[in-house]
Amino acid sequence: MTTRRIFLSGMGLGLGALAFHGPSLSFAKSSSPRRLVVVNLRGGADGLGIVAPFGDPDYQRARGSLALKPPGSEGGLIDIDGFFGLHPALVALEPMLRRGEVLPVHAVATPYRERSHFDAQNLLECGTNRAHARKDGWLGRALAGGGSPPEAVALGQVVPLILQGRDGVRTVTAQPGKLQDGILTDTLADMYANDPLFGPTLEEGLSARIMVSKILEADDEGDPRGRKRRKRNRKNSGSAVEIVGSVLAQPHGPQVAVVEVGGWDTHARQGTTQGGFARRLKTLGAGLNRLRTKLGPVWEDTVVLVVTEFGRTVAPNGTAGTDHGTASCALLLGGAVAGGRVVADWPGLAKRSLYEGRDLQPTTDLRSVAKGLLRDHLGLDSSALEAAFPNSSSARPLRDLVRST
Repeated sequence: MTTRRIFLSGMGLGLGALAFHGPSLSFAKSSSPRRLVVVNLRGGADGLGIVAPFGDPDYQRARGSLALKPPGSEGGLIDIDGFFGLHPALVALEPMLRRGEVLPVHAVATPYRERSHFDAQNLLECGTNRAHARKDGWLGRALAGGGSPPEAVALGQVVPLILQGRDGVRTVTAQPGKLQDGILTDTLADMYANDPLFGPTLEEGLSARIMVSKILEADDEGDPRGRKRRKRNRKNSGSAVEIVGSVLAQPHGPQVAVVEVGGWDTHARQGTTQGGFARRLKTLGAGLNRLRTKLGPVWEDTVVLVVTEFGRTVAPNGTAGTDHGTASCALLLGGAVAGGRVVADWPGLAKRSLYEGRDLQPTTDLRSVAKGLLRDHLGLDSSALEAAFPNSSSARPLRDLVRST
């Protein structure tokens, strides 16, 4: 069967104004004032590096050369609650933390207990109990519930699995490259203007492209260096989240965005305050801060959920890096977040407490975090939660993740 998504992708139409070669972006439309941004750190990010339990008596011993200095030390952690601290490279998030807009959830994991990137990412995005159990994603299924399913627009070469939902959720797939002029688009618009199937979908795709293009042009007018800066930064998460913020801030813009950022597989030379891991965190923190700025007043109704497919080993390996692990740390940010604290059923870093003697023990199901946000932030009911995460009654939605309204 020819779907709207396949038609648009096959015509090479897409949202050609954005030739992304780095993070891919996806959007889902809604009239709700609430906004949700899911940031997927692909590669297995080290949760013990993002938020370090410096107050754990076994922390320094267990982490060895990867242990970060305590708060108050030169290059030390940013204190959260006297036990946990943010990596110093995330200094851009400190003002948000002090305003109660940052909420780490530690020792979290999906039900996956192996160490394959491919399987772990599939399960993270599917929201199921085992990998490859479905061909759609938990966020797509959640948004597709109800009498009027929201429409989805993907910017990037593919629509991420997490946002794929039941039939009827419209999608537009962006392709690399740029249409040189409007002749082809005008011709296609005229050709399919009266077509009941392709006409409305084509119009949606063109409208979305125009909306994003106008946003970028407006940004360039306000900042003469914007075009050069955006070209230079296109391969990092900063430029991606800036565009997300600009689009979500529109009065009739999308409600949900998904950002995928790779490069978190730190097998060698991970470093502490220097090295590849710290550089990625610095870029991530700066990008999230720019997202807050771009959203403006919409930030007060926004939650950003930062997740990864699994954590890393507690101890460093022989190449000064970390291998694939189990539990990690999720981050919630936004004006709607009830933050300034850490949510954790902390298992400890004593050798006897580690999962299989090497990993941070998972104590919170990541699906509980997502369910709590779907219910308390987006206002979805129990049937939508069940559709998003089937057969997950043991993963109860976490409460008090967002501010009461």
